[in-house]
Amino acid sequence: MGKTIIEVKNLSKVYRLGIKESQTESVGQAILQWVLSPLRNFRRLRRLSKFDLNKEEQDVLWALRDINFKVEQGEVLGIIGKNGAGKSTLLKILSQVTPPSDGEIRMRGRVASLLEVGTGFNPELTGRENVYLNGTILGMTRVEGDAKFDEIIAFSGVEKFIDTPVKRYSSGMKVRLAFAVAAHLEPEILIIDEVLAVGDAEFQRKCLGKMQDVAGEGRTVLFVSHNMPAVSSLCTRAIMLRHGELFMEGNVDDVINGYLNEQSARAEVGLAELTDRWGSGLVKFTDVQFSTDPDQPIGNVLYAGQQGIFTFTMESHDTQVIPQASLAILIQDVQHQRVTTLHTRFTGNLLSFEPGVNTVTCTIPKINLMPGKYWVTLHCIVGGESSQVSEPADHVDQAAYFFVEGGDFFGSGKIPNDKHGMILVEQAWAQPQRIGS
Repeated sequence: MGKTIIEVKNLSKVYRLGIKESQTESVGQAILQWVLSPLRNFRRLRRLSKFDLNKEEQDVLWALRDINFKVEQGEVLGIIGKNGAGKSTLLKILSQVTPPSDGEIRMRGRVASLLEVGTGFNPELTGRENVYLNGTILGMTRVEGDAKFDEIIAFSGVEKFIDTPVKRYSSGMKVRLAFAVAAHLEPEILIIDEVLAVGDAEFQRKCLGKMQDVAGEGRTVLFVSHNMPAVSSLCTRAIMLRHGELFMEGNVDDVINGYLNEQSARAEVGLAELTDRWGSGLVKFTDVQFSTDPDQPIGNVLYAGQQGIFTFTMESHDTQVIPQASLAILIQDVQHQRVTTLHTRFTGNLLSFEPGVNTVTCTIPKINLMPGKYWVTLHCIVGGESSQVSEPADHVDQAAYFFVEGGDFFGSGKIPNDKHGMILVEQAWAQPQRIGS
């Protein structure tokens, strides 16, 4: 058995939530509430940092609850789970950004973490100055920083902007430099959150390769991602969090399969009943159906080369017409990798919703997906481009799924299979033409 680098025992994190104020019904009650408000605010302030972990309270959120696991030297641990499962909170505690409410953590060695875009950077300092600042925080001398500087800048690809203040950087530039700093300053423990999603595909490949190199050198990596292929190829072991608790631990492929199976079981629940969604709730998705023809029975099977019709039932909880809204439909493969996006703004459409139940239809003239199972994530925004305020009304991850069966997409009698890629592309070939005499 290898040397244990990270040991987490009975780790919990709770937050105090805001509770809606009680409404007064008379002038006398309002005056009394005003007189007592200083005392009430003092008590609230005291309660913000005091918790009875053995008592269930209405205004307490358990972000993490009784987490236990160990990580050995050289191990690459994948941490997966739905949004809100507690993954980022766990990494913040391990990175000492926020303290735990209960439990114990033992870590051996220097820790470098990349949690959010720009984390660890002083926006007023240049990229060069921030590289040396991070090195100093990790305990490196100036000489050690000089030895790594050129390698860091070459990897990040921001050479032209290295003497520009970081506040002028784009999100992608900040992530590239932050990852380069974290990975090249030789920490014993490297903690990476989902921020790599900000970078382009080429840089993501570089990052994954670098993390494999880091692990090969005997250092430890904790990796949070919704990119299941990346987790599968990079990690040697995985844990799955659910509602702040450790739900599954073990072989990376077994944990990923458990996560995907749970998502499939979740889809069997009616869309209207799903509670793990976010948004104002002004408009909500209540149903989604898939069909190939408006006159045919609705199911969840579409065919390559034929049209596909997505029909959404949505409920508006406003008493007035909502004149400007937009929908985005993210189509993902079985490992939740995004394949494409359907968006009303792409086609210049703004939708209006009447109070009550509405249906919205999106028609794809010719399905160009390879055979397989696909998930849809649904997103509704209220407020169009011309309005001053826009807000997410409803967002549901992996809300439903459909299947695509092979079809004669090209009209040639040849039916490609999933070994040929993910999408089908219209194409025309010409006979060779001889050049010269």
